Amino acid sequence: MTFHDLHRPGDPLLLPNAWDYGSAALLASRGYPAIGTTSLGVAAVHGKPDAAAATRAETLDLVLLVKDLPAYLTVDVENGFSDDPAAVADLVDLLAGLGVAGINLEDGRADGTLRPVGEQTRILEAVAGRGVFVNARTDTHWLGTGESATERIRAYADAGADGVFVPGVADLAEIAELARATALPLNVLYSHTHSVEELAGAGVARVSTGSLLYRAALQGALAVLEKDAAMPTYAEIVGLLPEPR
Repeated sequence: MTFHDLHRPGDPLLLPNAWDYGSAALLASRGYPAIGTTSLGVAAVHGKPDAAAATRAETLDLVLLVKDLPAYLTVDVENGFSDDPAAVADLVDLLAGLGVAGINLEDGRADGTLRPVGEQTRILEAVAGRGVFVNARTDTHWLGTGESATERIRAYADAGADGVFVPGVADLAEIAELARATALPLNVLYSHTHSVEELAGAGVARVSTGSLLYRAALQGALAVLEKDAAMPTYAEIVGLLPEPR
């Protein structure tokens, strides 16, 4: 079964996201067929800002460490670590040569805006068909920009994406509407709001944990020291990291 075959609407791939060799190796040892990386986890481990194109080298180092584990690997490359379609395509070629099965490519920018749809589609066109599953993420909901996720995912499908990812969408009816709006596999974030079975019923094909496992690991560390330690939020972790430069 290929990585693409694991994306089944109504029977979604549960994709755990790792941040270092230990977390990836543990997940692979538990039989998960595919593992993703989490950009927040990678950034935090190395003391760099997330979603600021600051961790290209660190992401590649992690790929080199985990690429031979017995699971498909899909890599969060933020927004491609560049605005140049040729540079992003070169990165994808490098990852494909290392045996990476997929990438996650987002349109959000460090300043809280979205990359213009025309620029994002040019990048997607440049990386499509290079031997990796291109999961095109739109941060319309994550950043609360008010733009249409449906229009974005349709444009990304036309540009050659293999799947679409809309993090931050929580309403089950809206998730089902997004799944109906595209022929591509729809990816959403795991949450405690809806079970994987409920998301399957809405037509979701992939459920990613994102930064959740990394933040849960930090909660576990705090729980050793502090009674009733709460899980740090994404924003709390980002607040601890250096400012983008």
